[in-house]
Amino acid sequence: MMIASLISLYKRDLEKLKQELSQYEHENCIWETSGNISNSAGNLCLHLVGNLNTYIGAELGGTNYVRNRPLEFSQKNIPRAELIEMVEATSKLVMDTLQKLKEVDLSKEYPQIVFETKMTTGYFLMHLAVHLGYHLGQINYHRRMLDKC
Repeated sequence: MMIASLISLYKRDLEKLKQELSQYEHENCIWETSGNISNSAGNLCLHLVGNLNTYIGAELGGTNYVRNRPLEFSQKNIPRAELIEMVEATSKLVMDTLQKLKEVDLSKEYPQIVFETKMTTGYFLMHLAVHLGYHLGQINYHRRMLDKC
């Protein structure tokens, strides 16, 4: 039951991420920053893709993904269509990986120590969903505030 809920939340929010990127009237504004807004929507998108590919794809799905976290925040001007393709590929990876899990897997220890202490896979998957929602909200505000460049 928990896996089905996680799948539903990740699917909803990754679809919403694609919608947010698509709703920018001015594609170049995806990469804008201003004042205290230091992360562009594009960089937040890259960060989410890197995060999910690392912690769900590589760790739980067994992919060969190698994260370059600094690049998530320094790379610029990737076309919107390419960002959306990245989100779609990440969404497929997340869905495929979560569908292979069994409920008992959620109570097992997550294979990597991320927060200086051990945690269950279920706890960390919930954390990652909250992290996705947090940055999704930032992207929504970014679009509404900076899509005027």
